[in-house]
Amino acid sequence: MGRSRYEEIAEALRQAIRSGAHPLGSRLPSESDLAARWGASRGTVRQAVALLASEGLIGSRQGARRVVLRQERRQSFQQLNSFAQWARAMGCEVSSRILERTVRPATDEEAARLDAEPGGEVLYVLRLRHLDGEPVMVERTVYAEWVAPAVLALPEDCVSIMDSIAERADVVAHYGEHLIDAVAAGSEDARLLRVRRASPLLRQRHLTYTAAGRAIEWTDDRYRAGSVVFNVMNSAAAAPLERHAGPDVAG
Repeated sequence: MGRSRYEEIAEALRQAIRSGAHPLGSRLPSESDLAARWGASRGTVRQAVALLASEGLIGSRQGARRVVLRQERRQSFQQLNSFAQWARAMGCEVSSRILERTVRPATDEEAARLDAEPGGEVLYVLRLRHLDGEPVMVERTVYAEWVAPAVLALPEDCVSIMDSIAERADVVAHYGEHLIDAVAAGSEDARLLRVRRASPLLRQRHLTYTAAGRAIEWTDDRYRAGSVVFNVMNSAAAAPLERHAGPDVAG
């Protein structure tokens, strides 16, 4: 099935924003000008513009020409990079705040994900991540018991936990498994991300391993709509993804 007319117009405007034809802070042409350019109704143009506003590319205020807010933030899974590494590569200012750190028994799911004993201790960490001063992601991470001391030693404003424990404790992530879906914002997510309750959030859950196959963390990341786009490239010739297992390593 082909794209609808408004999706075609939205994609053309995306490309123009990415190419710099509509630079950051500039105003898009008026709805009537866009309608004339595309030979479309103003209602169709309005749908296209609303789609870009929902993605965070342009301002969401109606009744005025929309302002370009930023180019699309794409996050690829070709390499296993931390959120901070990716954000800096995109030219964004990144900051983080640890809101909670709690040592508690693992749930059945957490134990299974981390290859831990049911009810064994894990470290739960709640963090709020910012890009260019805006709250964009709520991160809930459970760390395996052997990693917990290194994470507990970090300051609350640590920008990247994974980068820090790699440097300080030689805990290095080599493999990752990612699950992506959408969820509705609960009360806590809505408050932290400054969105309405039940607003759609993009969720990425991921499990990270050492080179020896030892589980490090199981994370539930929830992104505000329009703050990031996940980019996946593949080919018919690519080998299937595998979990790399190996001997256990003493902590």
